[in-house]
Amino acid sequence: MKKTANMHLDINRTYLLLGSNLGDRELYLERAIQLISEKVGVVIVKSSVYETEPWGNANQPGFLNLALGVDTQLSPLGLLQTVLEIEKTLGRIRHEKWGSRLIDIDIILYGDEIITIDNQLQIPHAEMQNRKFVLEPLTEIAPNLIHPVFGKTIREILTTLTDSLSVSKR
Repeated sequence: MKKTANMHLDINRTYLLLGSNLGDRELYLERAIQLISEKVGVVIVKSSVYETEPWGNANQPGFLNLALGVDTQLSPLGLLQTVLEIEKTLGRIRHEKWGSRLIDIDIILYGDEIITIDNQLQIPHAEMQNRKFVLEPLTEIAPNLIHPVFGKTIREILTTLTDSLSVSKR
């Protein structure tokens, strides 16, 4: 954890992946970014928007995805609670794993921490290394970031990826 200049607040860089495949997808992403900047912390870097094929359940509309780097004072669990509240505020209803959604906000990385809290939270995101729709936008904004479990850069993980789903910049 890094300390601020006045040495009393912990600031952590977290990386989030946002996705939407229902309604006005771009508007949902924009609203989510606004709420993240208000409730999570300062958005330091934002990737391009990517058009992606659905993962896990192909019988649904395509997604728009983007990655954010955010400096936050929230704890990992506080961050999780806050992004779940943001999803709910934007109309997300959790009813089907890998189903269609107005907005999805996943915590991909939180500093260089490795965190597992029951079935509630796993950081780094358990499947990030297998998903092109996560690695493409993350590589755009943080290619040399080291995955704390694998000890490889995000770019290196992307180059060895076998996920063949279509992911393209808009």
